[in-house]
Amino acid sequence: MGWGNIYKRRLKVFTLALVIYLDYKAVQKREKWFSKSKKEALWQRTHERNAKRVLNLMIEMEGLWVKLGQYLSTRADVLPEAYIYLLKQLQDSLPPRPLKEVHQTIEKELGKSINDMFSHFVEAPLATASLAQVHRATLGDGQEVVVKVQHEGIKEVILEDLKNAKSIVDWIAWAEPQYDFNPMIDEWCKEAPNELDFNHEAENTRKVSKNLLVKSEHDDINYVNRVDVLIPEVIQSSERVLILQYMDGIRLNDKASLDEYGVDKQKLVEEITRAYAHQIYVDGFFNGDPHPGNFLVSKEPPHRPILLDFGLTKLISSSMKQALAKMFLACAEGDHVALLAAFTEMGLKLRLDMPEQAMDIASVFFRNSTPASEALENVKSLADQREKNMKFIQEKMKLNKKEVQHFNPVDAFPGDAVIFIRVVNLLRGLSSTLDVRIVYLDIMKPFAESTLLGSIRTKPALNSQWIYDSPIHSDVEAKLRQLLVELGNEKILGIQVCAYKDGKVIIDTAAGMLGKYDPRPVQPDTLFPVFSATKGITAGMVHWLVDKGKLKFDETIANIWPEFNASKKDMIKVHHVLNHSSGLHNTMSDVMRSNPLLICDWEESLHRIAQSAPETEPGSQQLYHYLSFGWLCGGVIEHASGKKFQEVLEEAFIHPLNIEGELYIGIPPGVESRLAALTLDTEDLQNLLEINRRPEMPSSLQEGNLAEMASAVPVLFNTLNIRRAVIPAANGHCSARALARYYAALANGGSTPPPHSLVSKPLLGSHAHVPTFPSFKQSKKKLRTKEIDNPDTPSKKTDGLRRRGCSNSNSPNNNKGSNIVDINIDDDAQKSVKRIFSSPKIHDAFMGLGDYSDMVIADGKFGLGFRRFNTAAGNLMSFGHSGVGGSTGFCNIEHNFSIAVTVNKMSLGGATRSIIQLICSELNIPVPEDFSRFGEKGPDMQLNLSL
Repeated sequence: MGWGNIYKRRLKVFTLALVIYLDYKAVQKREKWFSKSKKEALWQRTHERNAKRVLNLMIEMEGLWVKLGQYLSTRADVLPEAYIYLLKQLQDSLPPRPLKEVHQTIEKELGKSINDMFSHFVEAPLATASLAQVHRATLGDGQEVVVKVQHEGIKEVILEDLKNAKSIVDWIAWAEPQYDFNPMIDEWCKEAPNELDFNHEAENTRKVSKNLLVKSEHDDINYVNRVDVLIPEVIQSSERVLILQYMDGIRLNDKASLDEYGVDKQKLVEEITRAYAHQIYVDGFFNGDPHPGNFLVSKEPPHRPILLDFGLTKLISSSMKQALAKMFLACAEGDHVALLAAFTEMGLKLRLDMPEQAMDIASVFFRNSTPASEALENVKSLADQREKNMKFIQEKMKLNKKEVQHFNPVDAFPGDAVIFIRVVNLLRGLSSTLDVRIVYLDIMKPFAESTLLGSIRTKPALNSQWIYDSPIHSDVEAKLRQLLVELGNEKILGIQVCAYKDGKVIIDTAAGMLGKYDPRPVQPDTLFPVFSATKGITAGMVHWLVDKGKLKFDETIANIWPEFNASKKDMIKVHHVLNHSSGLHNTMSDVMRSNPLLICDWEESLHRIAQSAPETEPGSQQLYHYLSFGWLCGGVIEHASGKKFQEVLEEAFIHPLNIEGELYIGIPPGVESRLAALTLDTEDLQNLLEINRRPEMPSSLQEGNLAEMASAVPVLFNTLNIRRAVIPAANGHCSARALARYYAALANGGSTPPPHSLVSKPLLGSHAHVPTFPSFKQSKKKLRTKEIDNPDTPSKKTDGLRRRGCSNSNSPNNNKGSNIVDINIDDDAQKSVKRIFSSPKIHDAFMGLGDYSDMVIADGKFGLGFRRFNTAAGNLMSFGHSGVGGSTGFCNIEHNFSIAVTVNKMSLGGATRSIIQLICSELNIPVPEDFSRFGEKGPDMQLNLSL
């Protein structure tokens, strides 16, 4: 092109941008002198004037600017009508190239003369677009075709314009960081060379046609999510020439002809949308350029869409496809947890925690389309939303007005998502152009669901990825994995099982999926909601404070928590709460019925607990405190320690046990992508209808529709508000290996076990307990320079792994799942054993035995905070706590054995019981009665309704 032409092109673009800017600013100042009716005419003339300027420049410049014009011409939902009317000429009506040039290109590319290839070649092009023009022709055998011929020299123009655009975008990002369009231009630069090679387009056309099962105009095959579209057959291709089957159709911008043929425009656009939903969510291979010029409509009923031009076609990975589907369904369901997880999965990183704002922004992509007449209203709505979000960012980050204008909340944006967003916007513009309303959430939902549900429907097998690929620690673990496969996905969605014996890990298995709509595999560090298993952690915190001399079991709670003295609670002592005999068993049940999200307010919940009145005399009856237990203990913990609940949790257990990042009561921002999502076993739901009232359960759990109550639990506890709240009776989130390690310490009298299995990846404790968001002030160049300058300096994490004798790898290639591994702990690790409890009678305290027997109800199911697990022979050597749906954790002190099971498919605990029966049998450990086939179940195992 030459430097002279390059600079001329740049000068023309910047000059026009300045002229248009000054024109609009001048009109803004003048409009205040006009009446309302004249203002509208003034703005209309302004739009027409500047739209002509833009059109003329784009036609003159060709190349990239025509592509931009094509994109803008479809945005009838946000641009003035004058721009849409003029710029739509760029879709396929540019000035044609000389016929001589076209003939030369064809003959050079295909190696034959025009007369040898075609019996007839129509001189006037059917359409002329930014990269090529299309002519109708007839092959020697009589077949009607179209010949797409690339413009001479257009490749150089496009590539040079991309460089210029990249320079402009870099400058904008430097001057206004909140307008960083680098991911978009980078993705365009990556894909443009493929669009300029028609061999790629030919292959793309064949692939999309095959994916959509497009066969012929008279194909009547019918199946679920069938897409009824047509795609021309590829006849021949080269780098700059493409010959396709001719299809007679109506252009989408020819509204008169569409009406004349009686085309149902609503149905037409819906089918186009379905075709793109199939390409994106099912195939992961989609056309990135759905502007009106790339479609025709068949003239014969049922007037199918004809899809054209697959030059810009994007292939995305299976994980990205799943993430996009998850993002879509998260917007459809208003699921903030799933949305933040989808962002992480697709590589989109934010610089601050903004779930509500992220949902608002993401939902904009899938909002219903509107007619062009509502463009101004849409622009205003989007501007208002942006202003609202910027205000939130300003307050959240404590920025001044100037700083917030330079703040970009996105730290990293995935290139794969750029074309996806472009496609969704183009489809919306297409709808607006044809004046139809499209409900994208309804049309695309079945395709997104099929992507996320597909792999779950496959029956698990030992050689599949259903069992997470990790080394087997023992013979019993090998047998456990066989049992999990036998139980299958009818009883298990996602599961973790971890067990310690004599301080050593003998089982650490994960299997299944993270959720019904999340086919990612469960891994050892996945966080499961464990419901009432949380009570065992909370009770341990009370014991820890007693052990440290901060609290006494027989202390009156009102003495340390003055507000608690209200409503005749002056006789309630700490041990009454731990033993579920305080008389406050139904407290907060009214809140769960009237305003469930109120339980997310920690201070308000404590206040209501403090103001509540007991229903029975303290110490007289043991009635399960299914929700109140957590706040009662939480209030005691905070007032006795003078610290926040979560600070005590970290000090008492998280740090000493080295389980950072894998045990929470109230998750922090940044761990959403590791969360398992809850669902309900529908078969067990029916069984709830047959369960009689249980006298030992709180009366509030004996009333009402049990099935309805059970159905509501997973919905409520999947929400971000609940998961982030501190609810010490119900919303613990942990991995099985963290929970098992906790009980391993309790089983051994409070001594911390040796380090967890070194082949369990990622290593237990390797996650930051509270993830941090990247600073927007951080210089990426400096970071990269530092890494390059110090290539041999190990990170703290890597150095730590080396000290522990393990490489920094997530793939245990040296120990495949078929091997049984033996983990040897070095001498330094053995010497570092610490005690989290010092009392020699700590086991008696946990179970309410010996000196503590007068603090519990005789023969009651609970000791001091823990469920007492008897064996069939009547021995009491085990304690722990189960949760709704089947998650559990407990230990046997006689055998120095601990186990944790975490599940996300909530049931009556049948799978968990089978697992524990197998493991205990193999290890010759008595099965606790709660988990035996015929034994009496604890409150959480009985009704599966307590939280």
